[in-house]
Amino acid sequence: MFTPERPASIKDIARIAKVSHSTVSRALRESPLVNAKTAERIRRIAAQSGFRASAVARSLATRRTNTIGVVVTSIADPFVAEVVNGIEDKAMAHGYSVFLANCHADPDRELKVVQSFEDRRVDGIVVTASRVGALYAPVLERMRMPIVLLNNQHPSQFAHSVMIENFEASRRAVRHLIELGHRRIAYIGDRFGYGSDSERFSGYRSALDESDIPFQPDLVVHGDGKAEGGSAAMEQLLQQSPPPTAVFCYNDMTAMGALKTMRAHGFRTPEDISLVGFDDLPLALYMDPPLTTVRQPKHEMGRLAMEVLLKRIAGSEAEQNIKVSGELILRESTAPPKEKTNEITRASRKRNGSGNERVSVPLVQRSKT
Repeated sequence: MFTPERPASIKDIARIAKVSHSTVSRALRESPLVNAKTAERIRRIAAQSGFRASAVARSLATRRTNTIGVVVTSIADPFVAEVVNGIEDKAMAHGYSVFLANCHADPDRELKVVQSFEDRRVDGIVVTASRVGALYAPVLERMRMPIVLLNNQHPSQFAHSVMIENFEASRRAVRHLIELGHRRIAYIGDRFGYGSDSERFSGYRSALDESDIPFQPDLVVHGDGKAEGGSAAMEQLLQQSPPPTAVFCYNDMTAMGALKTMRAHGFRTPEDISLVGFDDLPLALYMDPPLTTVRQPKHEMGRLAMEVLLKRIAGSEAEQNIKVSGELILRESTAPPKEKTNEITRASRKRNGSGNERVSVPLVQRSKT
C-alpha cells in the first residue's frame, strides 16, 4: 500500500501495469508514441496510486521547469494585480507556475531580478513597465531565454512586447474634452520621460492640432505617476490666470492627487475643472466624482503577454510587438466648461422669452462600471 511517506514511483506503476519504465514516463507526458488504451490505463493506475511526478526529475528530463518569472514595479501598484491575474490564468492553464518579484522601478534592480530568475532556471520571463527595455538585447543574447515586455517604457527591437495604444487612446480622451467645449486643456505627465508619457503627450498634442487649438507650453506640467506628484503638478496649474478648464492626466493615480489639490483650493470637478485619467484602476469608479478615464485591458494584456511567451518557449514564431486598444470610459468628472454652460443657458432663455426657464445641457453617456 502506498502512503504519503512512501508514494508510488514510476517503477511501481511500471510493475503494476506490466510495462517498461520508459513507457510509463512517455504515457505520463502524453506522448503519442504510447497506445491510447495503454496510456489511459497507466494514467489511471498512477492516479489511484497517488503518484505525482517530481518537478525536479521532470525538469532534468525535459530541460524545463514549467515556471515563469514575472517582474513588476511594485505589488502595491493597483495596475499590477489584474495584469498578473491575466498572466497566471494563462500560465496555470498550460501547467506553469509563476514566480513574482518587485523591481521598485529601479533599472539596476530590474536586471538583477531578471538574472536571479535565470539562476532559478525559469522557462521564460515577463517584465511589466520595463525601465531598461533596449538594454535587453545583450541580456537576451547571453541568456538565450524568452522575455516579453509588457507596457515597455523604453521600446526595443530585440524583445517581444505587449503595449496599450497610448497615442490613439490619449487623442480620443482629449477629443472628448474638446467636444465638450474645452479649449484651455492641461496635461499632467510623468517627469521620468518614459515612452508611455511621450506617446500620451503626442496624442494630447494631436487632438489640439486637429481642432486648431494653439498649444500652450505652460499648460504642460509633470508629476511622478503617483498621487503626490499629481497634487504638486496641479498646484502649478492653479497658479495660472486663468487656470485650465480641463486636465488630462498621465494616469489615474496622478488624477487622484490633482483632484485633492483642486478641492483644497475650492475648485469643483467637473463644474470648474474637468478631469480625465488613464488606466481605469478600481479606485477610479469610487473617486468623488467617479473618474472619466482610459481603460487599459489589464487582464487581457497579461494573458497576451503569457501567450507570446508560451510560443517563444515552444520555439514558435510570435508577433514581435502587440498593441491593444484602450477604451474611453465616461463618468462624472467631465462636463462642458462653465462659460459654455452659461452660453447654452442664456441662449435657451432668450429663445423661450423667460428668465426663469431652465435647460438641460446635453448629457454624455456615462459608465456605471
